[in-house]
Amino acid sequence: MRIGVNVPNFGPGTDPGKLRGWAQVVEGLGYDLLMVSDHLVLTPDVAEQYPPPFYEPFTTLSWLAGQTGLRLGTTVLLAPYRHPLLTARMAANLNEFCGGRLVLGMAVGWARQEFEALGVRYERRGKLTDEYLRAMRAAWEDKDDYRTEQIPIWIGGNSDPAIRRAARLGDAWHPLRNTVPWLRDRLGRLREAAAAEGRPMPAFAPRIILRLTESPVDEPGRLAGEGTIEQITADLRELERLGAETVVLDPFGGDPEETRHPQIAWHALAAVADNWELTR
Repeated sequence: MRIGVNVPNFGPGTDPGKLRGWAQVVEGLGYDLLMVSDHLVLTPDVAEQYPPPFYEPFTTLSWLAGQTGLRLGTTVLLAPYRHPLLTARMAANLNEFCGGRLVLGMAVGWARQEFEALGVRYERRGKLTDEYLRAMRAAWEDKDDYRTEQIPIWIGGNSDPAIRRAARLGDAWHPLRNTVPWLRDRLGRLREAAAAEGRPMPAFAPRIILRLTESPVDEPGRLAGEGTIEQITADLRELERLGAETVVLDPFGGDPEETRHPQIAWHALAAVADNWELTR
């Protein structure tokens, strides 16, 4: 099982120097994958959670591709926000420039005001996502033009429609921040959905929180990746047993001020790297 990190490409403390620092830390600790998020218009509903600056993911990853040898990806690109041929072109070019290291996590989006600002109907976001995914895959089949192999698409989201979309159109299901029991249960639904589509079950690539604590977290709803280092490594072992090919650690706790002090997150990443090496 490979482990990646979701790096904050937003917030008051984020700038090119911080992003370079994140890449150096993630690669230096031996992680496999660096991923960033996506928003295009910082409408009030977006800015409340992800205040400026917010670095556009393709631009950011293109720059980081020259800074690191890590796999690079999006968690998650919001599919309805860009014309599918534009997304297919940018992804194919980036994948070529970085030597085939791109992972494209995609989802439908949630910020209604941002949809309005972009002139995209919020109510159609699910259908648009399905249409756009098919159009992108069709475009990539033109090897002379796009010059890329099929880029792995991880379908993000926790809902039943997201699970069905992953089974129908994805290379992996990429659920976001939940408990181990919840993930175990939904993998059964994913298996059923894949069988209904007549497709192999897609890979399992969850993104989990990373919140390191000194004392155990004993609440029934404890999220995967939350608690002492022993709890976190136990979660990783369980996800590996469940068949996860990649787990993405998300150290952002929700307070934008955290982006000014990434050393706290880096310490947690170092602890996981040290202990995971001992437990694999």
